Amino acid sequence: MLSHRKIRLYLIGAIVLLAGLGTALLIYMTSEDVAGNDLVYQMHHTPQYQRELQIVGGQMNVFADEFSLWFEGLWQGRSLARTVAAMTVLVSLGLFLAAYHLPADPTPDS
Repeated sequence: MLSHRKIRLYLIGAIVLLAGLGTALLIYMTSEDVAGNDLVYQMHHTPQYQRELQIVGGQMNVFADEFSLWFEGLWQGRSLARTVAAMTVLVSLGLFLAAYHLPADPTPDS
């Protein structure tokens, strides 16, 4: 028999999953894929810019710049929809696992 706390956590996990995936689908359907040929992207990938980055801060500076561009890309266009979907699945999975491992309600002795 499932306890009330487990049922609540399973229900919250299902609601989070449905709402999050619905939101991700809505974002995906209403947004356009961000093109990689915009001016900022082109500027960051010129050999001169890469060389200047490496001179100023070394190879780690180049890696940090690439990471920053990648991270910014997660929050735009259809990538945002994929990010929301992934975060939704992780949160709901955490809720389902918490509900699964929740101890049963203590039953009063009769």
